This record gives sequence, structure tokens and C-alpha cells, in this order.
Amino acid sequence: MSTDKKKEMSFLGHLEVLRWHLVRSSAVVLILATIAFLFKNIIFDKILLAPTKLDFFTYKLLCNISMFFTSEGMCIEKLPFTLQSLGMSEQFSIHIWVSIVAGIIVAFPYIIWEVWTFISPGLYKNERKYAIWFVIVSSLLFFLGVLFGYYVITPLSVNFLGNYSVSDLIDRNFKIGSYISIIKSSVLASGIMFELPIIIYFLTKMGLVTPDFLRKYRKHAIVIVLILAAVVTPPDVISQIIVTIPIVVLYELSIFIAKVVYKKQEKELGLKKTK
Repeated sequence: MSTDKKKEMSFLGHLEVLRWHLVRSSAVVLILATIAFLFKNIIFDKILLAPTKLDFFTYKLLCNISMFFTSEGMCIEKLPFTLQSLGMSEQFSIHIWVSIVAGIIVAFPYIIWEVWTFISPGLYKNERKYAIWFVIVSSLLFFLGVLFGYYVITPLSVNFLGNYSVSDLIDRNFKIGSYISIIKSSVLASGIMFELPIIIYFLTKMGLVTPDFLRKYRKHAIVIVLILAAVVTPPDVISQIIVTIPIVVLYELSIFIAKVVYKKQEKELGLKKTK
């Protein structure tokens, strides 16, 4: 009876610790979201609405690359659509949600730190010393993913969807919420996607994934990546290649990480058996 009570208290204790991790993370996100809310002109005019302008960095870069190869095929001449707000409270709601998402993105390193401090008691002593590297690498990959989503996937999607039309009789007047949703999903999905090496590291540590498994299903993974690239980008080869290359690189990096972790585990297991 006393043993069960101890186990129950241990479980409740873990829940209490988790609750405070969530409370601290939420507090930081809330503070940063409030700051983002106050700087709405920068968030909306300079960042979110920038891909609607022809002088956006990605559009100019693609055009310069195209001109280098003596072609204007990648130069964007127009973005023939307008954004509009149809609901009385739509802009205010969007302002709040965009601020929250901005808070989550900026607070990501702290959130990852809280995640590490929660799981670290279950790790070996020699593994806990890698806390700072875990936070740095995870944050770096996430921010690279966010930038990839913002500077690559978002402009390609906006350009394609903004110019796509089934009839010249239809005006392209898009709701601001629809436009923001594209940016939000592109940025967050890319940020999470770039965490693949970290995810594979822990899956390998738990014995759920092996290097051979990743190699075996490499072709399947590439096919899935190509399908996803075809969905989120315009139907042209160049755009799909631009999106596919970093994802394939991440997958290959994940295989390498899994190989290193797996060999280390096998070595440790062999040393234990010899003892």
C-alpha cells in the first residue's frame, strides 16, 4: 500500500513539475506576444505583408538568378490580388493570434530549455552536460526552418495562388485571414520539419529507429517529400527542387545522427557485456 502511494505521489510530483514548466513557458510567450502586439506596424507592414510586394527579397533573388542564365522566366511581374477584411472583429482577432504565434517563435529557445530541464532527470549524468548544445542546435534548426518557410515556401505559394485563376471574370480579393494562414502554416510547419535531426536523435536513443530503417525507407521518404513539395509549391520543377533539397539534406543528416547514436549504444552495450 505504501509502495503504491509512493508511486502515486511520484506521478503527481511529475505532473506538478510539468505544470510549472508549462506555466513558465506560457508566461514568457505571453510577455513576448504582448511586445509583438504593440509593434503591429513592424509585424504586419514590414514582415507579414512584405511577400505581397514585388520588391520582396525572394522575388528579386529569383529574378536575378533567372537573368544570370539569360532568362526572365522566374521574374515576377505582378501580384494581381488585394487583401480585405470582411468581419468587424477579424483584424483584431488576427492581430491577437499573430502576436501569440510571434511570441511562440521568439520564445522557442526558452521553451526548449524548459523541455530539457523536464526530461533531463531521466537522462544519464554525462548526457545532461549537453543541455546548452541541445538548446542551441534545436533553436538554430527551428529558426532556419522558420526563415525557410518565410523566404521560400511563403513567396512561392503567394505568387502561385495569387496569380492562379480559373476565369478572368473572377476578381482576386482574398480575406486577410486566408493570407495570414498561409504564412503561419508555412513558417510553423517548416520550423517543426527542420527539427527532424533532433527528433531522430531521441527516437534512436529510445530504440524506436535505427540507421538501417532510415536507409531502407529512404526512397519512400523522398517520394513523400516530392509529393509535399508539389502540394506546397507552384507546379514547376525549379520551385519543387528548391523546397526538396533542404528536406533531403535534413533526412540524410538524420541518418548520420542515427548511425552515430546507434554505434555508441552498441559500444556501451558491448562494454557492459564484457564486464
